[in-house]
Amino acid sequence: MKVPYEPIVEAARTYYNSPDADTFYAEIWGGEDIHIGIYARPDEPIADASRRTVERLADLLGAVPADARILDIGSGFGGAARYLARRFGCEVVALNLSERENERCEALNSAAGLDHLIDVVDGSFEDIPLADGSVDVVWSQDAILHSGQRGKVVSEVARVLKPEGRFVFTDIMASGRCGPEALAPVLARIHLDTLGSVPFYQAAGAANGLAMTGWHDLSKELPVHYARVAAELAGNREALAGRVSAAYIDRMLTGLHHWVDAGRAGCLTWGMLELRKHG
Repeated sequence: MKVPYEPIVEAARTYYNSPDADTFYAEIWGGEDIHIGIYARPDEPIADASRRTVERLADLLGAVPADARILDIGSGFGGAARYLARRFGCEVVALNLSERENERCEALNSAAGLDHLIDVVDGSFEDIPLADGSVDVVWSQDAILHSGQRGKVVSEVARVLKPEGRFVFTDIMASGRCGPEALAPVLARIHLDTLGSVPFYQAAGAANGLAMTGWHDLSKELPVHYARVAAELAGNREALAGRVSAAYIDRMLTGLHHWVDAGRAGCLTWGMLELRKHG
């Protein structure tokens, strides 16, 4: 029998299982990679910019042997999992809350001829269903912000990593330069009271035997990305009629503009973090 998720986790699962969200992320956000992109120009296709993020995060790993095992927590539609499996030829476990997204992920894996390398698992990164010391790399992109127990997520990551294993991820974080009132609109969007921060992840990692070995600040990309998504959504509103509700589009546009405003005000930070487990 499946153990019920915590309310915040269940809220995220319900949201990403909704037909509105599924269509929005598949058709507007890019379909493969549903996270923040790195832009060569502000009007670049979202899919191209988002794939660039995957490539650069993977570059931080260097050479990964084919007998390695990578865990992607919050894997979405599995774009990164497919990229990693294709690039390194290794096993990838794609752990994700949304059964709807996981079904799409499995279909895309099969179409790409990569289903033999990718294991799609329904589950929460607050309680990773893998054995201790069973993975070489944990990967995540813009997912941990949705957790109400980020310290537990870091603890779980440390538990499943092998000695000298690596944790590479991106996350939307508080910069520490703004008060709670400035962050209130974006926190309301994700139904949480706080965001993580670079100092938080450094401290949480240290408490769980993970040393921070790199922080790559790419905060300027955050408002560019959300402005690009908002423009794409607004421009395709008529085409989405009947498939995405008008109420969802209205809420999404409002939320996207809150992220843009907070990013431009310097209240948010985003980038790539690298941690390594002690041997």
